[in-house]
Amino acid sequence: MRVWLKEIRLQKDLTQEQTAIKSKISRSYYTHIESGVKNPTVETAKDIAFALEFKWTNFFESQCSLKEQKTYKEML
Repeated sequence: MRVWLKEIRLQKDLTQEQTAIKSKISRSYYTHIESGVKNPTVETAKDIAFALEFKWTNFFESQCSLKEQKTYKEML
């Protein structure tokens, strides 16, 4: 889970639905991004960051999704 993303959203007093609308994506896609199941594209990362007012590169500086971690471990 991207706890940092959820915390920023809650500080702005926004629901996942409201954040998704502001970010021009579906609520389900946003939910997957926030939960860490999916990673956003650069464009989507920029849209979410703009909507919530943070640096878009945060998505790529933090840990990858759980699915990617499992895939990486299987490759070792």
